[in-house]
Amino acid sequence: MTTQTIDEAKVQAFVFQAVGELGATLNAALVVIGDRLGLYKAMAGAGALTPRELADRTQTSERYVREWLNAQAAGGYVTYEDGRYTLPAEHAVALADEDSPVFLQGAFQLMVAAVQDQPKIAEAFKSGAGVGWHQHGHDLFEGCERFFRPGYRHNLVQSWIPALDGVEEKLRAGARVADVGCGHGASTTIMADAYPASGFIGFDYHDASIRAANEQAAGKASFAVATAQDFPGADYDLVTTFDCLHDMGDPVSAARHILDALAPDGTWLLVEPYAGDTVEENLNAVGRVYYAVSTLVCTPASLSQEVGLALGAQAGEARLRDVAGAAGFTRFRRVAETPFNLVFEVRR
Repeated sequence: MTTQTIDEAKVQAFVFQAVGELGATLNAALVVIGDRLGLYKAMAGAGALTPRELADRTQTSERYVREWLNAQAAGGYVTYEDGRYTLPAEHAVALADEDSPVFLQGAFQLMVAAVQDQPKIAEAFKSGAGVGWHQHGHDLFEGCERFFRPGYRHNLVQSWIPALDGVEEKLRAGARVADVGCGHGASTTIMADAYPASGFIGFDYHDASIRAANEQAAGKASFAVATAQDFPGADYDLVTTFDCLHDMGDPVSAARHILDALAPDGTWLLVEPYAGDTVEENLNAVGRVYYAVSTLVCTPASLSQEVGLALGAQAGEARLRDVAGAAGFTRFRRVAETPFNLVFEVRR
């Protein structure tokens, strides 16, 4: 055996890096608490506040609020001076404004919920079994919708659909649209609001999500329980899948059913998490988040289903193109991207 020389400076640097990770892990829970109790919204635009003033504004305990504020200040989420705390306007955009394209509270809610399920995932590591989407808690479902909704709200109608060949014209005139894997229906209702002449139906295998979608849609769209392999209907002008194909056990079969359900000149709008085609391309902040959530949620979800292809949240364009080609599609074009999503037009 050879003796490896340890660089003590690198040890110390890594320990301090890990300490930062510990703080970030705990702070994620504090961010969710701040969101749930309205602490960030109460601070937004309010200037410098004392713990007592913030507690009074939110009907919470001053002692808890004081400790929470100190943690937020230590992490750089708020600023501190002379016993008062301020939420910078630039931070409020991400933490308090639900209409902002960079609103992050849903992401924190989703990630904290995913971490809470780590015992199930640890067991799956040993058994190789899957953990279905339906086996997680409500915060994961709601957090997922809140995480992706800002991106859909600010891109879907404004740039993604207009980038598709001839699709927007069909939607304005009146088209048939199926939103597959719709979850709570945020994407479905955004499209239904923008194109009232068209008919929209969302499908998801998770019945609790379909109930939530029906409640929130207020009749703007309809929703039904169905999988990507068996959703009903034919001659759809547009089929959409938003951030869900990689979660499916058999995405090729799902894509083949989408092909069969489309009208002859129909289009599949495929939106997936942003990723390069190699591991090296994804070794960055966004890739780190997506690889982690893929380990805790996406890959286990796929492995819980038949085939269990387990594309993962960082599948990348080449693998997605392969799935579409294997299903019988011949045209595959990237039409848009954001820091969090890749957007493809897929056609016969």
